[in-house]
Amino acid sequence: MSADPVLRVEDVDVVRDGNPILREISLTVRAGEHWAMLGANGAGKSTLLSLLGALAHPTRGIVEVLGHRLGRVDMRQLRSYVGHVNPRHDLRSPLKVEDVVLTGLTNTIERVPRWKPTPRQVADADRLIALLGLSDRHSARWPTLSQGERGRALIARALMPSPQLLLLDEPATGLDVAGREQLIERIDTLQHTYPDLASVLVTHHLEELPPGTTHVMLLRDGRCLASGPSDEVLTSDQVSKCFDHPILLTRVDGRWSVRANRPARPQVG
Repeated sequence: MSADPVLRVEDVDVVRDGNPILREISLTVRAGEHWAMLGANGAGKSTLLSLLGALAHPTRGIVEVLGHRLGRVDMRQLRSYVGHVNPRHDLRSPLKVEDVVLTGLTNTIERVPRWKPTPRQVADADRLIALLGLSDRHSARWPTLSQGERGRALIARALMPSPQLLLLDEPATGLDVAGREQLIERIDTLQHTYPDLASVLVTHHLEELPPGTTHVMLLRDGRCLASGPSDEVLTSDQVSKCFDHPILLTRVDGRWSVRANRPARPQVG
């Protein structure tokens, strides 16, 4: 496992139209670590993920992605080495699952005209489709896929260039319970299949965290409330502060669950 960080964020601020979105954020992600960024809506999670994915520049501070400092590197080229999974994938054509996955090689949403993958690339796509549990949907077209199937296809697509870093932006958005559990199971499989792959997952639902989550950053109002190993950061007290609500956090078989931590009702009689 490499000692060099896959991501390094140092004292980063993001200001838009005079409004601070992120303030004094620092983060280091190394190979094989699986981070989750948690916080209420508006906490700054998606803004931070856009920096990690080389989609935006910080107002102040340092962001290094795969050893390249933003502001000193071709952002478009750098993005081709990052597996970024966005559930709002704006695909308009009825592509087959295999074709959607293959677009991960060209870093485009649609198939590039006259581009033809090699037999090895097709085999890699088929392997990833199987790994994400979509073998029986291999030739299904995009409009016919469920939301959960689309999410897993997009993860396979993101893995096609063999990235060192996988970014997951609220991957369980819009999924029912079955779809969510299938997705989490496959993400957990990836973490065992690619031991050196680093990942960052953004969510505001602790139930969506895979069991293999190693580290967590809690964001509140654009600031880091806590950051570090998941077992140290994910406590009832800190999660309650993060979401500004009394929460009782439990973990069973590697999965987290939450409920409101209300005072016990007085006994009557």
